[in-house]
Amino acid sequence: MTASTFIPEDPRDPLAFRRCLGQFATGITVVTTQLADGTLVGMTINSFNSVSLEPPLVVWSLSLHLAQRPLLEACEYYAINVLAADQEAVSRRFASKQPDRFAGVEWTPGLGGAPLLPGCAASFEVRNAIRHAGGDHLVFIGEVERCSRSDREPLLYYGGRYRQLAPLVIVDAQN
Repeated sequence: MTASTFIPEDPRDPLAFRRCLGQFATGITVVTTQLADGTLVGMTINSFNSVSLEPPLVVWSLSLHLAQRPLLEACEYYAINVLAADQEAVSRRFASKQPDRFAGVEWTPGLGGAPLLPGCAASFEVRNAIRHAGGDHLVFIGEVERCSRSDREPLLYYGGRYRQLAPLVIVDAQN
């Protein structure tokens, strides 16, 4: 086994900090909501994680500079759609700057009308409970009111690229 070589980085340098964060593999999700006037809001995030089992809480964050931030901050419900391995195009669409990210996208309404995207690995329907300032981001802590899952593999992001899980290889230790 070879020893790892660590490269010191300055966390005050945003690019250096980002390179270190890129060493942590994350799932890719699309957060969605529907405003009272029917406007659909959705964007790709990978800052999603669990907080608590009792009560069921999740956390994610959003840059203060994004135009969608006040819309997501004010909504009552949102959905977290955990993308499946074959949904890279969905991730790219909701990460884009195109004005209508939902154009031609199928979805079904969840709690509060929050769009649930088909074909995902999992989905969480979340009440927008707590928001905290966190540096240049707003941190959302939401209470999960409904969730569902499929047997689909997740889409991952690591080292600045989309990734997929490798097939599990079982090694027979007796041979």
